[in-house]
Amino acid sequence: MRISARADYAVRAALQLAAAQDAGPLKAEAIAEVQGISHKFLEGILGDMRKGGLVQSQRGGNGGYWLARPAESISVADVIRCVEGPLVSVRGERPPDLAYTGPAESLLPLWIALRASVREVLGVSLAEVAAAELPADITALADDPEAWTNP
Repeated sequence: MRISARADYAVRAALQLAAAQDAGPLKAEAIAEVQGISHKFLEGILGDMRKGGLVQSQRGGNGGYWLARPAESISVADVIRCVEGPLVSVRGERPPDLAYTGPAESLLPLWIALRASVREVLGVSLAEVAAAELPADITALADDPEAWTNP
């Protein structure tokens, strides 16, 4: 699976908003500076997140962006889907829309299992990530030394 810069930046911006959800709106410039993201690129991402219902915004001196829902109810997957579309696709199609024959027939359940696994891992909430309180099963996966190597 490949996480694009756009998805990475969107998640990082959402985490900044999650960490500041009780402090009021954050300006895009402030998020961009703290996270080392191009301000112009981030504005486009935040616009998509606003259209997708994940953030709200207000213009003006006291304006900025904030999460549209509590960070506990927004998953990393929600953010990625908002800016990139489906988490797992094959040739641009969702796995349930595919059909295979012959020796490739069992490939479909493999793609479905991959999608389920990605959903499980990326189902962690922004609140959990922002608080560095990842679920034990996610931590166990990351603690495996093999997870850190490229075959």
